[in-house]
Amino acid sequence: MTAASEQTDFEAEVSVDLVRRIAHGDRSAERAMIERYGRGLLYLLQRRTGDRELAKDLRQETFIIAIEKLRASSLDDPQRLAAYLRGIAINLLSAEWRKNKRRATTPDLDAIDTTADGGSGPGDNLSRAQVAGAVRALLEELPVARDREVLVRLYLQDQDRDAICAALGIDASHFNRVLFRAKQRFKALLGRAEGRGRLEIVR
Repeated sequence: MTAASEQTDFEAEVSVDLVRRIAHGDRSAERAMIERYGRGLLYLLQRRTGDRELAKDLRQETFIIAIEKLRASSLDDPQRLAAYLRGIAINLLSAEWRKNKRRATTPDLDAIDTTADGGSGPGDNLSRAQVAGAVRALLEELPVARDREVLVRLYLQDQDRDAICAALGIDASHFNRVLFRAKQRFKALLGRAEGRGRLEIVR
């Protein structure tokens, strides 16, 4: 037996073992799967998207979907776990591309200006419009398009979470993680803008 075939047999054994243990609720097997295949999936997704943050999001979604499915039922061919994960990742990426094609890459941020028109006095409206312009510019600088759209839909267009999940193809159980990452990136961007004197945050 050659070294290559021995390696292939070893990988197959590992895959079968991980699939079996995950199906039986072994959380350590889930962690082992993520550690074993996470780097390769990130490389694949980053190479295809050119966007490390989006690649990380898609990789996380890949593992969430895979773990949920593996808990519910085993694979027809558990030896092909790596190929199964790659298939989920590619399908998620394709869905992301389709969504981006259906909508503009930069979401409609005119809702900020509408929000600024709250029926207050002229001075207040002017101040809100100025803030709206600054926020609009910052949102457009967010590197992940989905971050921009989640924040705009939730906080500016006041859409409910179910509608956002349906529009963006986000699993409801995964929405809070997507929102948390989007808010963290926007907060970091806001801090940098304040540091450069582009926006003054009143506390």
